[in-house]
Order: sequence, then structure tokens, then C-alpha cells
Amino acid sequence: MARSSSRSRREFLRQVGGGAAAGLFSLSAHEPRVAMAGAQAQPANEQIRLGAIGVGGRGTENFTPLIKQIVAVCDVDKQHLSAAQARIEKTSGRACDGYGDYRRLLDRQDIDAVIVSTPDHWHALPTIDACRAGKDVYVEKPLALTIDEGRAMVAAARRYDRIVQTGSQQRSDQRFRTACELVRSGAVGKLHTVRVGIPSVNFKGPAVADSAPPPQLDYDFWLGPAPQRPYNEKRVHYLFRFFWDYSGGQLTNFGAHHLDIAQWGLAADETGPTGIEARARYDEAGWYEVPTWCEVIYTYANGVKVVCGQGEKGGVTFEGDRGTIHVDRGKLSSAPAEIVERPLVEDRVHLYESGNHYQNWLDCIRSRKPPICDVAIGHRSATVCHLGNIAIRTGRKIAWDPEQQTILGDTEAASMLARPYRAPWELPSEATA
Repeated sequence: MARSSSRSRREFLRQVGGGAAAGLFSLSAHEPRVAMAGAQAQPANEQIRLGAIGVGGRGTENFTPLIKQIVAVCDVDKQHLSAAQARIEKTSGRACDGYGDYRRLLDRQDIDAVIVSTPDHWHALPTIDACRAGKDVYVEKPLALTIDEGRAMVAAARRYDRIVQTGSQQRSDQRFRTACELVRSGAVGKLHTVRVGIPSVNFKGPAVADSAPPPQLDYDFWLGPAPQRPYNEKRVHYLFRFFWDYSGGQLTNFGAHHLDIAQWGLAADETGPTGIEARARYDEAGWYEVPTWCEVIYTYANGVKVVCGQGEKGGVTFEGDRGTIHVDRGKLSSAPAEIVERPLVEDRVHLYESGNHYQNWLDCIRSRKPPICDVAIGHRSATVCHLGNIAIRTGRKIAWDPEQQTILGDTEAASMLARPYRAPWELPSEATA
């Protein structure tokens, strides 16, 4: 199938910057319908019909603002599934179909787009399959479990001409946008350091023994492409994020949010750091695998340092030779205070403006214009997180080529750009072609 004739990635991202847990990869017998390139805009007077894949925890939070547009849901936990169906049916006054296999949801011709709110190791395959099925996607952050998965997701979105929004909703918050506009307009002078604070690990211990999975959970489906391991209640649902098989700790959890803002403020949505070094401490009792504390130092080609870890003030602090700007959820301040208090000027850099992350996605589905956190942007921001974890896990400084998206001079570290999939799952070769 021919690729779409969409504009180049560089032109696309330049216009963006300057503008206003479920199932198997499709097997031959069950492939969803394949999208045709060059999708037409959704008529403005037609409601976009949505499916939700993964409806526990964050999945519930994601479908709630869009609840009247949800026509089907999917989850491998029957309790999550039935609770979501009941809530949607009560709110909308109509039946909501439920599935344990996301492929069946993608087979439906009456669904225009899907929300993917699965654990991190299940972001790539449903997103790629949805693109192949002609459906637009809202996918939680971090975009992918690995850098190679992220590249495949970008390729699939472009090949099938899909609107894919990454759930980095801080880009749709006025405070974060203002902070980045001011930094990029020179309000703090020459930028030299960005500090990113992430929270402590909130693992609820103690550890428990392995056991049989509960009857409501299709555990084999939950594992999907991840390695086969005995069921343990402290490795699934919210706690998945503290084990390497499924996630990357707080660096890919809150780091995915705040490092995304650092990238935005650095005008680095098309690139990334060139050097990464890190240190970490681990839970002495071994309750979980990811660091309990870390510090990662990223160096960019222009000399700016990004320092990320639990030892930094929460949120993002931009430091320049004429002042600082700090931004976090519900907070925007500066030193001196007049940096953020002075009236806005017309010649200031103006970034893509969105007042609501979900509505921006829906608007872009209709217009076919890029969303504020397009899949390529989400991929670059997630890449920063993954590089930090690679530096942590190897204990070595990483040299990164952001243009070629490869690790230089370290074969072991470079092998961590991807992870082997458990059979029969695999990343589709068409997405990486």
C-alpha cells in the first residue's frame, strides 16, 4: 500500500511548533480492516464514535470526559470491563459493548477512534493495529515501552494517515505553554540548565508470593508481548510501572510529563540530548525493580543541561543567566517575579495553543490537522525517558545520535533500544518499513 503524501516530518513539526490492558497483535485470521491513505476530514456535525482499550485506573479517567461518545470498551480484567460498561450505560442511556480482545473492538466499522490506556508494554500494538484499521488514536504517555516501538508507532501513523495524540496533557495547560513561550522568547536570558523533579516511588509493599491469577483476569493476555512470569498481584494494574518488563518507573511515569515540557521549552521536539549519564539507588528489600531514587543528567548539543530526578523541585525549572521560571501543575512563578508578571508582548514566541487535550484530539480528527502532542512529539519525549533508564541500567554514559536515533559506541546499550517479544506477538514489519 502506498504511503500517504503528507508533508515531511521536519515541515510537519515546524508547523506544529508554530501553530496556534489489552490483546494480541493481529494474526492473519483476525486482522482488522486496513485504512486507506488520505483520510477525509470528519464532518463537523457528526459525533465521533469512540472505543476505549484499557478501562481501569487511568483508563477510567481518560474515557470519563468523552463518556457520551464511547460505544464499546475493552479490558482483560472482567471487573474493570463490567464497571466501565455500567457507568457508560448509566450516563449515556444506551448499551455499551464490552470485549476482552481489542482486535474485536477494532473490527467494528462504527468506531472512528480509540483511546489506549493500557500498561506501557501494551501501548504499541493496539495503536499500530488501530492505525491499520483506519482509526485515530489517543494513547497514554509514555508513548511506548522502548524507543524502537515508538519509531514503529510514528511510522504506522504516517503510513495510514492517522491522527495520534499522546496523552501528555500538560501541553494543553496554559501555565506550561506560557513558561515555554517565555523561555523560548529569551525571558530568562541564555538558558543553561533545566531541572526536572519527579516524585518518589509510591509502591505499596510489602512484597507478596506468586499465586494463581484471579478468575476475572486474563493474565496471559495481560502479559501479551512481555516475558512469561508467574502471576503476582504486586506486578499488575497500577504497580506494573515499577517493573522493567512493563514500564520504567517514575522516569517514564512523571518524567514523561515533565521531560516533555523540558523538550518543548528547549525547542527540541525534533531532536534530543546527545549525552546521558545517571546514578540510582534501589529498594533494599527488593520489592520492585526500578530505582527508588535516581538522578539523570542530559546534555544537549547547544550545551544546555537537563537534570532530572527525585532530588529536584517538582515540575520543571528553566534557569538562564537573567532569571528562572518554574512551572508545575497549578503553579507558575519566576525569579525575578516580573518575568511572568509583566504584560505579554506581541513579538513573543507563540506556541501551539490547546485548552483541552481531549477536545484538541477530537478537533484534529475532524480537521485532519496535527494535534498538540502528535505521536512524533510523544516519541521524542519518551525517548528522553528511555535513554535515562538505559544509562541507569548500564551504569555508563550514553552517547546518543538524535538524528539517526541510535546509541553510539556501546553495543549492549544499543541493544536496549528494543525488547524481544514473547511469541506469537511481534511488531509488524510494515510499520517500520
